[in-house]
Amino acid sequence: MPIITSSIKDLRRTARRTESNRAAKGKLRSSLKRVRVAVAENQGQAATQAMADATPIIDRAVSKRILHKNAAARQKSRLMRQLNRLAKPAAS
Repeated sequence: MPIITSSIKDLRRTARRTESNRAAKGKLRSSLKRVRVAVAENQGQAATQAMADATPIIDRAVSKRILHKNAAARQKSRLMRQLNRLAKPAAS
């Protein structure tokens, strides 16, 4: 445990940031999982809605520097590709 006052404050700040980042990461992972589960169960409407909900969460994670912008783009691209593959057989 630090003795220096500024170090004590740093610990408190780190704890607050860690808690915030964990919450944001959890929300991000949950939203991604909702999309993947809906796609896996061939629920086109639910998957589309889940993707619409997940996109701003992914973008928010980038703005908070929780996720790298290229990683976010990759995630969105992969999910959209799965979603489009799911929608294609229904349209044909």
